[in-house]
Amino acid sequence: MRTNSVVRATAHPLDHEPVPDEQSVDGAPSTATVDLGVFGGLAVGIWEMTPGVMRDVESDEVFVVLSGSAAVEFEDGTAPLLLGSGDVVQLAAGTRTVWRVTETLRKVYLSA
Repeated sequence: MRTNSVVRATAHPLDHEPVPDEQSVDGAPSTATVDLGVFGGLAVGIWEMTPGVMRDVESDEVFVVLSGSAAVEFEDGTAPLLLGSGDVVQLAAGTRTVWRVTETLRKVYLSA
């Protein structure tokens, strides 16, 4: 992303790929990511997941949900996060999660 520019994150086209078998838990979810560049040493991008359930291991990340809904469950027993449009979330590196997306979820993220 260039300085003094705009990206229409809610409408930016994304190319989806199926979630790898070793991460897929239920349904046939797909994900897409577009790298927008670096800001202050952090990766900036857009990520989207279609309905379904997948496992993941997180990086240090802050993100804003643009659209959709999901629950993020934690394998360590931490209470799940219920996500919707406008939510701001922080996840810690190494956290093992299960994403249960009920409506295609799109987010903009900053990640270390």
